[in-house]
Amino acid sequence: MKPSVSKDKRPVNLDLGSMKLPITAYVSITHRLSGVFLFLVSGLMVWALDTSLRSEEGFNSVASTLTMPLSKAILWLIASALSYHALSGVKHIIMDFGIGETMKGGVTGARIVIALAVILSAVWGVAIW
Repeated sequence: MKPSVSKDKRPVNLDLGSMKLPITAYVSITHRLSGVFLFLVSGLMVWALDTSLRSEEGFNSVASTLTMPLSKAILWLIASALSYHALSGVKHIIMDFGIGETMKGGVTGARIVIALAVILSAVWGVAIW
């Protein structure tokens, strides 16, 4: 018997770097990445809260640590990620109600999320520094 030859024309090796993804894909991917990042830093945030509530010395220690430029940058990154993740989550909830489920609606929603996230990141930067 002859082996069957597949006439499948799909690519065998996908080069993800060369693929042109829509903006909705980037917003979805970064929403997941921001969630992973927030999960990873949640221990740091709980530790800082616990230390600051344990005693006056602990509070002063956390407060003095948060005045350092590196700490402010990390705090800004956490606040920006939290804002982006929340905005993107709200977009997904709105889509669950049937609003913006088309490609055009998804692109518009993604652009709104990015614009609001940039604005909120700037606001967090001003508030922290």
